[in-house]
Amino acid sequence: MTITIGFIGAGNMAGALAGGLLARGHAPERLALSDTSEQQLQAFRSQGVWTTQDNQALAARADVLVLAVKPQVLKDVLKPLAGIVQARRPLIVSIAAGIPAASIERWLGGNLAIVRAMPNTPALVQAGATGLYANPRVDETLRARAAEILGAVGITVWVEDEALIDSVTAVSGSGPAYFFYVMEAMVAAGRSLGLDEATARSLTLQTALGAAQMAITADAGPEELRRRVTSPGGTTERAIAALDAGKVREAFANALQACAARGAELADVLGGQD
Repeated sequence: MTITIGFIGAGNMAGALAGGLLARGHAPERLALSDTSEQQLQAFRSQGVWTTQDNQALAARADVLVLAVKPQVLKDVLKPLAGIVQARRPLIVSIAAGIPAASIERWLGGNLAIVRAMPNTPALVQAGATGLYANPRVDETLRARAAEILGAVGITVWVEDEALIDSVTAVSGSGPAYFFYVMEAMVAAGRSLGLDEATARSLTLQTALGAAQMAITADAGPEELRRRVTSPGGTTERAIAALDAGKVREAFANALQACAARGAELADVLGGQD
């Protein structure tokens, strides 16, 4: 890309995206980051990236403006930029959780191309999954541009209904925590069976990695892969029966429903600000 991508906010996710773009050959002089913390900016400046603590200066040079600040402060960050953004009309890509596209558009003066993105924390190790939604002013060229930026840290998928971003949040946005929770439980169970902490942890994490890699590369879905390793009358079958007796599937369904509902609540609260 020969366009300039500007990040407002230089925290972990913005840093991962900028680092992913640099790793893929994006010219450092075509990246720009702003942040209130000079310390956050130093590492990027040493790589030739333009940095500033002035959001207006950054907005004045960006063809794509990536919003990477906490949702609670987004309105106050954006309103002073409305004049510059209306004059320059960049593509707006927001990774601020819970803020509807219409609210971002309103705070920036209206009639703008906006993409909402819901990445997840594995983006920090270039293994993320990001859901994307585009408002009607985003054409195919701009869609490709947004997907290329978020694709620098993993896979991207599009949803055509903005409400489905809450579903994306429930499955992948918050999803890493569910897997960490399962790992935590397996390590604890391994210790109760006599393994030491290091051994239980090593076996659990490598098993999680291997199972994920098999699921990604296999010619069958997770249900079939589980069936293949569940011999009738064997140890795995007994374990799965115990999980079913504990209503684990129902627990996951309830958890994801609760997550999606909370996402919708936050959108109403945070996006309803004038």
